[in-house]
Amino acid sequence: MLYEFEKFESWRLIHGHGFKLGLVYDNFVGNSLIVMYSGFDDMGAAKCVFDEIFRPCVVSWTVLICGYGKIGDIYLARLNFDEAPVKDRGIWGAMISGYVQNNCFKEGLELFRLMQLSGIRPDEGIFVSILCACGNLGSLEIGKWVHKYVEKLEIRVGVKLGTALVDMYSKCGCLDLAKEVFDGMPQRDVICWNTMISGYGVNGDGESAVRLFYEMEKSGVRPDNVTFVSLFTACSYSDMAQEGLKLLCIMCDVYNIEPKTEHYGCIIDLLSRARLVEEANAIVQRMPILGSTSEEAIVWRALLSACCSYGRVDLAETVAEKLVALERHSGAYVLLSNAYAAVGRHDEARKTRKVMKSRGVEKTPGCSSVEIDGVVHEFIAGETSHLRMDEIYEVLGVVKKHFDSLQFDLSFIRAQTGVT
Repeated sequence: MLYEFEKFESWRLIHGHGFKLGLVYDNFVGNSLIVMYSGFDDMGAAKCVFDEIFRPCVVSWTVLICGYGKIGDIYLARLNFDEAPVKDRGIWGAMISGYVQNNCFKEGLELFRLMQLSGIRPDEGIFVSILCACGNLGSLEIGKWVHKYVEKLEIRVGVKLGTALVDMYSKCGCLDLAKEVFDGMPQRDVICWNTMISGYGVNGDGESAVRLFYEMEKSGVRPDNVTFVSLFTACSYSDMAQEGLKLLCIMCDVYNIEPKTEHYGCIIDLLSRARLVEEANAIVQRMPILGSTSEEAIVWRALLSACCSYGRVDLAETVAEKLVALERHSGAYVLLSNAYAAVGRHDEARKTRKVMKSRGVEKTPGCSSVEIDGVVHEFIAGETSHLRMDEIYEVLGVVKKHFDSLQFDLSFIRAQTGVT
């Protein structure tokens, strides 16, 4: 931190000397200063430098938009994007990337469509951002179209673009297409291997994930922290507890990688899914002090979730107290309340919800999205702002009637046959 502060102060001195000599009005010097201040997240100073430039060029606008995107200020990024007198591919790419980096995936896709209408030809970086948006939204059809567009433009599928395609297809559940792209890549780095391993894991194919890991070792690529997070997750989703613990030993003994928060969280989840809650609790109790309370809370939350899933209310109460002391988050209260309700202790469940409300802790509303005819629709729990909400509720009413009818039929059949 001291070194970073000294670097920052050195740059401020350079800025001061440049200002005295009248050099900051130059595009090259000004742009370098904007990049420097953006690197230190000081966008106030970056904007002051930008305003001092006599005639900002497209690079000036690009680095400014990138800076705002980096600190998460998408509003000011878009404001400056709209004000840019000339928009080249770099400016479009900076704004699209800013949206995607800040989880505004739908907005990123919409801006990509506007870019196409403007006649700008996308480059590899823009395609990587758009594929990331498609993967996170589950927009398979748009993702396939983007892939075909890449082929039409005859853009070479390098490591970054290939990894983005693998990630998109994996997140959309198309493992065969993801593996096809993966196998066709002439070069693969550790990120690419991790992405394919993770793809198998989140889609419930733990055996393929582990098999691919051993192929990765044979290819000479050294695994990193993320590799083992993906492997532990894969083993967890596929009920492969013993294989997961074996990989933990390989991580520690063979590659000398010290377990971090994410590793502990995955191992706790792995043991919990195998109903080894006591073993998971023992690991948490022996866990060294992690970097921050938020990191430690992640592990305790995983253990609390396990306790609640398997009716260990006694242990859940202790874990919840620890978690509440670490963070002000609704998750601990909701999980504990659900655990009480699951074992019929409804008074305690209601009391927990009341305590949560009295302390001003609000539950984060759920969010979901669906792709229909190439258009992504997003919904937040409790919202009524969608333009076709009346039609949606009408269809939900029909679905509910069918579901109620099905429930009645099942109850009747069980009553007649005695089969539960």
